[in-house]
Amino acid sequence: MHDRHDTSALNPIDTHSTSGILPVNRDPKINRLFRACCKLGASDVHVKAGSPPRFRLKGDIRKANEPALSGEQIDEMVFEILTPAQREHFLENGAVDFAHDIEGHDRFRINVYRQRGHTSIAARRVVREIRDFDELGLPPVLKEVAKFHQGLVLLAGITGSGKSTTIAAMLNHINATRACHIVTIEDPIEYLFEDKKAFINQREIGIDVRDFHAALKYLMRQDPDVVLLGELRDRETFEAAIHASETGHLCFGTIHASTTAQTITRILDLFPENSRSLVRQSLVFNLKSVVCQKLLPCIKPDFARIPCCEIMIVNAAIRKLIAESRDVEITNVLKSSLQEGMQDFTEALYKLVTEEYVDLKVALEVATNPEELKMRLKGIKAGAGGLRG
Repeated sequence: MHDRHDTSALNPIDTHSTSGILPVNRDPKINRLFRACCKLGASDVHVKAGSPPRFRLKGDIRKANEPALSGEQIDEMVFEILTPAQREHFLENGAVDFAHDIEGHDRFRINVYRQRGHTSIAARRVVREIRDFDELGLPPVLKEVAKFHQGLVLLAGITGSGKSTTIAAMLNHINATRACHIVTIEDPIEYLFEDKKAFINQREIGIDVRDFHAALKYLMRQDPDVVLLGELRDRETFEAAIHASETGHLCFGTIHASTTAQTITRILDLFPENSRSLVRQSLVFNLKSVVCQKLLPCIKPDFARIPCCEIMIVNAAIRKLIAESRDVEITNVLKSSLQEGMQDFTEALYKLVTEEYVDLKVALEVATNPEELKMRLKGIKAGAGGLRG
């Protein structure tokens, strides 16, 4: 999403390395890498034993012109910032997730894991400022989605597609416009919200509550109006999301899927076959919107990446398709419902190319239907087709 970066920090960098960008050492030692990440405007830091640190810049991994780090050095950096409980979890399970704050800089969502007997680190930079829809380049219709007072809103996409950033923008819009109670359950907490018109309680797994099961058990007793459940990774979390939406709450969640239609399939895959008809009925009555997102390199000089969003807002036609297990036809409704704010990936890419945010070559590489995109750019709009009885 419009990852702003300080171009002055990029002067020492060629297309293959990130030489000369690491600041002087400070405690904790790992903060040196994280400050460098902030200075560069990179989105991620990767650390592996026997290799120099690496940064992800505009989607590409670049190597720092630094000495390789030993396994002992990495262990020292990691254990310096882990709590005793996190350290125990890591030693027992071989991986741990947590968030790390750097005073005066951004936050980092960190995964520490073992590979080939050594410790590796993958850290995602979470910009401290919660940007609004315009700053992120998000479609304006998402403001309307954030106005729902009940139901389920899902952000779909692969890891690193900006789902959490989009949800943060939507929650902050609610925060600024509605007098309500927002409760988030996160693992770990990423964006830190400040109370505005709403008030927000953020619960972190492993710190504020033992696990998701315990957090979900008490969620409804906390009198929320809006709920963020993070990733809907299993049957339990999805059932909690449905329960929250059925009982009059607006519930946000994320799911790994590449299209809005595939999102329905992914949800059903969480359940045994004999339960899926009931799940479909729950979706018919409670699903409000699915936003499937990709992050693409942006050709405008001030920004690194921009979101490309396929947007489904559940209307009567989509409810009918979901109820009748005709998920593959959902894209047809998106094509024919542009006036309602919906769009498929072809339309989203068309807008980004014609508004000169994304290079045509990149758009064709990521398009679900490159030939259809070419036709759209020539002014030939593919027929949306109609719904069959």
